[in-house]
Amino acid sequence: MARQRAGWWMWVVAVLAMSGCATARGPDTGHFVERSVTVDGHVSRYQVFVPRNAEAQRGALPVVLFLHGSGERGSDGHRQTTAGLGPHLREHARDFPALVVLPQAPADQEWAGVNNRIALAALDATLAEFGADPARQYLTGMSMGGYGSWNIALEHPTRFAAIVPVCGAVLAPRAVRATLFVEPVAGEADPYAAMAARLKATPIWMFHGALDDVVLPDDDRRLKTAFDRAGAKDVRYTEYPQGNHNAWDATYADAAMWEWLFAQKR
Repeated sequence: MARQRAGWWMWVVAVLAMSGCATARGPDTGHFVERSVTVDGHVSRYQVFVPRNAEAQRGALPVVLFLHGSGERGSDGHRQTTAGLGPHLREHARDFPALVVLPQAPADQEWAGVNNRIALAALDATLAEFGADPARQYLTGMSMGGYGSWNIALEHPTRFAAIVPVCGAVLAPRAVRATLFVEPVAGEADPYAAMAARLKATPIWMFHGALDDVVLPDDDRRLKTAFDRAGAKDVRYTEYPQGNHNAWDATYADAAMWEWLFAQKR
């Protein structure tokens, strides 16, 4: 009996030793961490995707600000990771090479006003905490977040090295969503030309589904024409012939898009 007990304890010690080693090493993968930021007295939770070996790359890491769509609004601090870029990060947790900031807009609100200030405050906090490269800040968003990408880029035209708006637009897509539009050019006679004039020096790659019946692709087509007329240096537009509103899965799975994005630098 004593010999059996001794054998059992040796097995337990071995298992604990192996567990301790695994814990000491830590997961060799990227992961999400939750943070919060206070703007105008309001505390807002956001997520940061931290790539593997982030500490060893301080000062050199690119950072992406991702703006979610309408379905991910709320105050739980997590839902914004469940669609769009979040699932791609989980799938590529071992090899995605950048920090990603994922703020969350409250229910029934747009990416405008204080919500944009919250998103930028979260980006600033991430730059400071994780030592990201300020010359390699990127902006992307899907659907409502596509509109938000334009809003923030127009308000801060020299901040981002490149932007990738996905299935966004300029004007409100439907009468029932009159609050969803690109605010900085709302009063312009030609908002497309105004956007092109202000952002023609910024590398931009727009994506849309040709069959999108939620946010029609017409505005992105007109934007591409306006940027071409303005002499924009690097503005691209990809339209998926069979794609509907979900253009984000194909966009974030596109290795060529990421290669292009991370090559841009302010």
